[in-house]
Amino acid sequence: MTHKSFARFFKKPFVLFTIILLVKGYLAWAVTFGDWLPWKLLVTEVPFIWLLFCLVEWSATKRKLMAYTIVNLILTGVFFAVIMYFKYFGVIVTYHALAQVNQVTEVKGSVISLMDPYYLLVFADIIVLLALMPKSRRMKEWKSSIKYKPKKSYVFAGFMVCLVICLFNVLPNRASMNEIKKAQQMGILNYEAYTILSLKKEPLVPLENITQASINKLKGIAVPENPKYFGNAKGKNLIIVQLESFQNFLINLKIDGQEITPNMNKLANENLYFTNFMQQVGQGNTSDAEFVVNTSFYIPPDGAATQRYVDKKLPSLPRLLEQHGYNTLTLHTNAVQFWNRGELYSSLGFQHYYDQSFFGQEDPVFFGASDEVLYAKSTDKLREMDREDKPFYAQIISMSAHHPFTIPANKHKMELPKRYQGTFVGDYIRAQNYADYALGQLIDELKQKGLWEDSLIVIYGDHMGLPIYSLDHDDKQLMEEIYGQEYSYTDMLNIPLVIAGSGVPHEQIRDEVGGQVDIMPTVANLLGISMRGYIHFGQDLLNQTYNLLPERYYLPTGSFLNDNAMFMSGNGYEDGTQYPLTGQSSIGQGTTEDEYHRALKLLNLSDSYVNQQPKK
Repeated sequence: MTHKSFARFFKKPFVLFTIILLVKGYLAWAVTFGDWLPWKLLVTEVPFIWLLFCLVEWSATKRKLMAYTIVNLILTGVFFAVIMYFKYFGVIVTYHALAQVNQVTEVKGSVISLMDPYYLLVFADIIVLLALMPKSRRMKEWKSSIKYKPKKSYVFAGFMVCLVICLFNVLPNRASMNEIKKAQQMGILNYEAYTILSLKKEPLVPLENITQASINKLKGIAVPENPKYFGNAKGKNLIIVQLESFQNFLINLKIDGQEITPNMNKLANENLYFTNFMQQVGQGNTSDAEFVVNTSFYIPPDGAATQRYVDKKLPSLPRLLEQHGYNTLTLHTNAVQFWNRGELYSSLGFQHYYDQSFFGQEDPVFFGASDEVLYAKSTDKLREMDREDKPFYAQIISMSAHHPFTIPANKHKMELPKRYQGTFVGDYIRAQNYADYALGQLIDELKQKGLWEDSLIVIYGDHMGLPIYSLDHDDKQLMEEIYGQEYSYTDMLNIPLVIAGSGVPHEQIRDEVGGQVDIMPTVANLLGISMRGYIHFGQDLLNQTYNLLPERYYLPTGSFLNDNAMFMSGNGYEDGTQYPLTGQSSIGQGTTEDEYHRALKLLNLSDSYVNQQPKK
C-alpha cells in the first residue's frame, strides 16, 4: 500500500472515528475494570460502534462528516459519564442517572474533584473537528472526498453482522447479578443499550402476601414478646442527627497524637455505640439515608427514592410518632428543592420542614449555611417546640463535611500533618474535624436549653465519604496507615450509630451488624411504641443478635451482610467474594447461598410493598 493510499484509508470517517472511539473505550475500560489492554473490547465495543456507523453510511451523504461527529460526541459522552460516575459511585452509570442532571450544578465542586485532567482528552478530537469544520480548506476537501455512498447491500450486510455480534455479547450475559461484570461481559455500549431496551421487571408480590411474619422469616429472626428496654425512653423527644459523609473509622482516631473527633468519641464511649453499622443508600446518597431511616424500607433498584417513591403516601416514623402525639419536623440548610426533598417530606408525613429559607445563607459552606448555623438555629426551634404540651421528633441533617471536603480556611480547626496536606484523605479528615467541632456546640446547646435530658438522641453517618474508587495511590497509603491494613469494602460502608439519653444503656459497645433500615424499629422500642401494623424491613438492634442486611447500588445486586462477613455477588452466588467485617482478620463461618436468596427476596418484598402504597 502506497503512502497516499494508506493516508486515504485512514481519512475515511468509518476508519478514523473507529480508532478515535476505540481509544476512548480503552480509557473507560481502564478506569472501570482496571484493564489497560482488554482484547475483549475489540469484540464488544467495536461491533456496537460499527452498528451506528452503518446507519450513518446508509442514510447520510451531504452531511456525513457531521453525522459521524454527532455519533462520536454521543458515544464520547457515554464513555466520559461512565468514567466519572464510577470514580464516585463505583457502579456503571445508566440512563436512570439522567434524572440527576439537574443536581450537577449544585455539586460541581464534587464533580471537578473527581476529574483527572487526562479525562478531558476524550473531547480533544471533537473540539478540533468543530473548530476546523466551518473554515478549513483541507476540511472542505475532506468533506467533498467522502460524499460517496457505498452499496446499500454491503452496508446492510455489515449492519446485520454487527447486530448479531452485539446480540451474542448481550443475550448470554443477561442473568449476571453483578452489574460491573455484566457491563464487562456485554461491553459498555451494549450494556447501556440493554438497560434502555430491557423490559424485564421483577414481578410485584401481592400486598396480601407481604406480612411482617414473612419478612421476619426471611430475615431469620423471631421478635420477643417482651423486648428488652421497651419504653425506657417513653414520652421523650426524639432527635436524630444525620452526619454528612461520616465514616466509623473516625471514632477514637488519633493522627500523630491529635484527636480528630473528640465530641463523637465522648458520645460513643459514654453511650450506646454500634461499631458494625452499615450505610444502605443508593443514587440519592443523603436523601436516600433520610428515606431509609424514616421508613425502614430498602432503596429502589434504580434511581433515588426521591425520584421513585415520592408520589406515595408512605408508612413512616413521622406518621407513627404523630399517631402517638408527637410534633414532627426536619431541618436542612440547603434548598428543599435539592433532591426533591419537599416531595420526600410530604410522602414521609413530616408536619414541618425548615430549609435554606429558614437558615439563610450566612456563614456558607458549600451550598448552605454552616453546621454551626444549622445547630444554633435548630436548637432555638426545638426549644420553641419543647414549650408545647407534647413531645417532638426532629431530624437534623448536617452538610458542612460534604464532598469534596475543601472547607473554607476559617473553618480549619486542626493542623494537618505534612503527609496529609493536599490529599483527598487529609481534606476529608479536616472537614470531619470541623463537623465534630460544630456537633460539640449542638450538644452544649441541647444541654444548656434543657433538651438533652428530656430527649432520646440518635446520631449516625449518612454514607461513606471516601469511596475506594476515588482514592489515588497516596490516599490509599494513608488509609492503610489509619487502618493498619488495606482499606476494604466493609471499611468503606461502615458508619457509626450512637444512641444517647436517659433510659439508654450507657458505656456499651455493640458489635452486632446493623444498617440504617434498623433505626426506626430500634427507636420505636426505646420510646415504647409498638410497630404492630407497620411493615418494616429493619429490626430492633437491642433485641436481636443475627442480622441479614441486603445492600444495593454501591455493591452489586445480590450483595449482603450477615454477622460474619460481607458477600459481594459475581454472576451469581458461586463466583461471589466474601470479605471479613471491619476489625476481623478472618471471615469465620462466612455467608451461605440460602442467605443470598433470602436477601434478594427481601429486596423484592420491599420494592413490591412500596410500589403498591397509595398515591398522596
